[in-house]
Amino acid sequence: MKKQLNPTLVYVLSVIGFLCCCFSGLGFLLSGPAYFIADNKIKGATANPDEYEGNLNNMNTAKIIALVVTIINVLYFLYAIYILSTGGWELQQQQWQELMEQINNQ
Repeated sequence: MKKQLNPTLVYVLSVIGFLCCCFSGLGFLLSGPAYFIADNKIKGATANPDEYEGNLNNMNTAKIIALVVTIINVLYFLYAIYILSTGGWELQQQQWQELMEQINNQ
């Protein structure tokens, strides 16, 4: 019985990870494992091509997407840590509140 190279799980985790980017970059908790899943499947399929069936190009594409989403999330996570550590959180909240007041006044 051959193992499947099914990139659906990697795509789903990457998309959900990208959506979680809004939460201070915590999407790397989903896109990181997606990258490692794709990487392990590609290594296994490359080492033993007879044991796997499916398109290796699709899995490579899923791996690249997972990597890009992971990088975006890690950069945003580092930015959120920087903002919190420098005390810029209050300034961010104040700007957000002013923006909401401007929207409500219009």
